[in-house]
Amino acid sequence: MPQLDFTTFAPQLFWLAVSFVVLYGLMRWLALPRVGQVIAGRREHLSRDLTRAADLKTEAEAALAAYQKTLADARAAAQAALRETSEKLAAEAAARQQQLSATLAAQVAAAEARIAAMKEQALADVRGIATEVGGAVVEKLIGASADAAKLRTAVEHAAERAW
Repeated sequence: MPQLDFTTFAPQLFWLAVSFVVLYGLMRWLALPRVGQVIAGRREHLSRDLTRAADLKTEAEAALAAYQKTLADARAAAQAALRETSEKLAAEAAARQQQLSATLAAQVAAAEARIAAMKEQALADVRGIATEVGGAVVEKLIGASADAAKLRTAVEHAAERAW
């Protein structure tokens, strides 16, 4: 191997030193300052991005708080409107029910009056029929007609005891 040949060892060390000094100089004065600038630029860009992200986060939190406040206000307004409508409907229903109760009470009273009149009419008819039947029975039993006034008195007396 030519690298390990001791006769060419001195020139190889010389060129190694020259190459090292040239590469070191290029890196020191050209490449490393550019790399440093890129790193500083990235660091500055990252810092701006973080600042912008923090500002956006603050804005987002403020927007969320405003949204939640608006949502809470809307819910409160909706519940108030619901409660108001419910109370209004309950009042209307109570008024309608009261009116219906009054109408039904009047109808019940009228029906009871009609029933009482029909009952009285039926009782009067029953008394008349009872008087006629009593007269017919008496006529069949004794062969002569009974006194109508006495028959009515007897039917009235029997009806009072029965009812």
